[in-house]
Amino acid sequence: MSFFFLAFSAAWKAACSATTQNPTVVVPSSRNFLVYPLIFYGPCKSSQISFQLIGTISSPSSPSVWWGRDRSKWLTFNGVTGLLITGTGTIDGQGSGWWGQSCRDHPNLALSLISCKQSTISGIYFVNSAQEHLVIYLSNNILIKNLHITAPENSPNSDGIHIEASQNVLVNNSVIATGDDCVSIGDMTSNINVSFVNCGPGHGVSIGSLGKNGNSVKVENIHVKRVNFKGSTNGARIKTWQVGLGYVRKISFEHITLQSVQNPIYIDQNYCDIKGARGNCGQKSTGVHISEVTYNDIVGTSSTYVAINLNCSQSVACTGITLSSIQIRSDKSGQQVISKCTNAHGTNSGVVQPKSCLQS
Repeated sequence: MSFFFLAFSAAWKAACSATTQNPTVVVPSSRNFLVYPLIFYGPCKSSQISFQLIGTISSPSSPSVWWGRDRSKWLTFNGVTGLLITGTGTIDGQGSGWWGQSCRDHPNLALSLISCKQSTISGIYFVNSAQEHLVIYLSNNILIKNLHITAPENSPNSDGIHIEASQNVLVNNSVIATGDDCVSIGDMTSNINVSFVNCGPGHGVSIGSLGKNGNSVKVENIHVKRVNFKGSTNGARIKTWQVGLGYVRKISFEHITLQSVQNPIYIDQNYCDIKGARGNCGQKSTGVHISEVTYNDIVGTSSTYVAINLNCSQSVACTGITLSSIQIRSDKSGQQVISKCTNAHGTNSGVVQPKSCLQS
């Protein structure tokens, strides 16, 4: 088993040190490589380097194998510029052995890009990560496209794509069906675009949660469009903790379709994970300011009574919210859906169904 670790490491070092243009590491077809935690370090000598995955890379499936190893990551590219991860191969996290255990004991993710620039991930299949399948962290100018990411609906914290402390990231033309957020967007992010994604099952496209430790949040220019949510727990969601500070602003969710979604449009400025709350769940005088959020051309069905839920803080209101061309109905014949607002201020444009509850 260690042979594959050494082989991958040696192949990457050779490619990264090559002076030729676009050196390539190829993971061949018809093979399944069992690989222990591995970091592919940059910077590399060439301005562009390719990692072509045609076969399968699998994680150790038994939790006992990870004892004494770093469980915070599995496959990591660190400090690489001009990275191209392409192919039709599979990254298999073999996470089923972990899903019944406490999430804090899981390996955190399958593939991560840390401090990478001008890089692309395209065509790869991700399956059954112990937690997040793909993480983008401290990175800039990243293109993610044509991915298939799947895990069982009941697999905990198995986010499809998590983006944090990164700028200029495009997620495009992908299918994501997992047990948690299809795409989650964390703190210190800006200029993120998510488009042409099929999401579900899962927890929708979520900004947050943010501000859990009372930090000052900075999230802006997040744009989600042409996403189809099917059977997901949430659709367009923003979630912040009351103890947080800072802002979430200039957000748009546009041209969205919904099929039996539990919470189609959801802002939760009072988000609280009870198990990890440590006193942070009560009413606070603080809050992350959510502003300039547009919901435009959102149509389809809700599986619950409250289709639009804007649960904003009593202390720090949501402002500049725009609802435009919203038509959400119940997925149950003869039943109605409603909007529910707390301290949410903004305007309406065109048809808004259910009737808006925004304050002017």
